[in-house]
Amino acid sequence: MSSLQYFVASSLDGYIATADDKLDWLLQFDGFAGGKESYDAFMADVGCIVMGGETYAWLMEHEPGNWPYPSTPCWVFTHHELSAPKGTDITFVRGPAGEFVEDLKEEAGGRNVWIVGGGVLAAQFADAGVLDELIISIIPVVLGNGKGVLPLAGPTAPLELISSQTMGRGIVELRYRFGGQRP
Repeated sequence: MSSLQYFVASSLDGYIATADDKLDWLLQFDGFAGGKESYDAFMADVGCIVMGGETYAWLMEHEPGNWPYPSTPCWVFTHHELSAPKGTDITFVRGPAGEFVEDLKEEAGGRNVWIVGGGVLAAQFADAGVLDELIISIIPVVLGNGKGVLPLAGPTAPLELISSQTMGRGIVELRYRFGGQRP
C-alpha cells in the first residue's frame, strides 16, 4: 500500500533552506557515508514524486537539461504556467493537495509517493491529514533562520518514531509516522 512520505534534510535548528533558497550548507555534505545508500533504498520504494512549483523552478535552474527523476512520474503543484523537459513524465496541477491523494497513489502503482522539496507543500498534505511519514536527515549545521521543515497551521499529535540511524559526518536520519488527531 502506498504511503505519502516527506523525505527531507534539515539543519539542527529546523530549516531546509536559507531564506533565499540556498542549499550550500547542505550540498557540502554530498557523498557522506551512508547517505547514498539511504537515498537509494528510499528511492527503490518511490513510484511517484510530488513537488511544488518553487522546487520545480529551483531544479530547472540548478539542473538545466538534466531532470533528476527521469524514470519516475512527477506531479508539480503550481499556480504558474510551466513546461516540462522533453521526454519527462511531469503533470502540472492546481488545487488543494489533499484532493489529489488517490490520484497520486494510483500513479505510484502500489509504491510510495515522495513529497520532495519545500515544506509548504508537505505541510498542506499534513494539514489535510494525509501525510503518512516524515523521514528527516538532521544535518549538523545551524542556519539561524530560513525555510522551515514543516510550516503547519498548528501542532500535530505526537509522531511515532519508527527508526533512527546515525550516518557519516554527524548526520542522523529519523523516520516518524504521523497518526492521531491534532490536539
